[in-house]
Amino acid sequence: MSDVQQHLRQQQRALFASFGLVLLWGANFSVQKSVFATLEPGPFLFARYLILPSAAYWLLRQRGLLRLPSPSDYWALGRLGLKGHLLHVGFVTWGIYWSTPFSSALILACGPVFTLLILRATGVERPRRSQIIGVGLALAGVLVFLSDKLMLGRWSASVGDLALVGAAALFSWYTVSSKPLVERFGSAATMGWSTLLGSLPVLVVAAPAGLAYDWSLPSPLVWAGLLWSVLVASFGGWLVWAWINAVRGVAKTAPLMYLMPPVAGAVSWALGGEFFTVTQIAGALIALAGVGLAQFGRQFGERFRTPTPL
Repeated sequence: MSDVQQHLRQQQRALFASFGLVLLWGANFSVQKSVFATLEPGPFLFARYLILPSAAYWLLRQRGLLRLPSPSDYWALGRLGLKGHLLHVGFVTWGIYWSTPFSSALILACGPVFTLLILRATGVERPRRSQIIGVGLALAGVLVFLSDKLMLGRWSASVGDLALVGAAALFSWYTVSSKPLVERFGSAATMGWSTLLGSLPVLVVAAPAGLAYDWSLPSPLVWAGLLWSVLVASFGGWLVWAWINAVRGVAKTAPLMYLMPPVAGAVSWALGGEFFTVTQIAGALIALAGVGLAQFGRQFGERFRTPTPL
């Protein structure tokens, strides 16, 4: 087999893997929501961050990254872990718990908009006209989407959506903060060490709920959903995503993330009975169009190769 044929075959494998991963991540919103029927966010976070550090340690050991150059590096990666795990993952967990799978996927897909706003606020970039229009469209779409829930009196879901908006903004803060660390240490070391160091404060905060919880309540199916969400969808998924980006390039793979909200909505409708009004669908389409225009107006996918919190 020639080098060209090997390259094409690897490209095809990466493309199929990316579609499979989008399906997995889209379905994971419903999986996590079903786990929350038995396991509330406090105990869930406690269990997640007892499991996840072991996976992060395995990653660092496999890559030979168990030591960092200086003590100050641990402090820098620890701060990143606070942003990515205690804050971002905490907000995401409570947001999904209060909201719905489709809402969660849609609002989290608006992360690039907040990244653009942070870069503009810090003076790193001056947005182009297309990006300004995209930000306006995305925010308008989210407001339309949220207004429908408020008019229907779904206050709990609305609070969850607001928590998810905060989570999207926090992830953008994490994205901007992680860029210099990724350039210095690489994606695997940044992801692994920020997870290890960021897990401790989450465990401290979640410990009262986790220790008070009756762990005989979750069924084997709930345990399977928890392990699937943490180890397969989160840890394994982002390792596969890093390989896909290395093979196909970030610019080619980033647009596939916009398939995740429709997948999450379809799975939630089929398995969870979630319904969608015309206003919600219209708001979702406007928001995704705005995010796409804002992100690819200046090819953010090429500029931010960010390891996502596990």
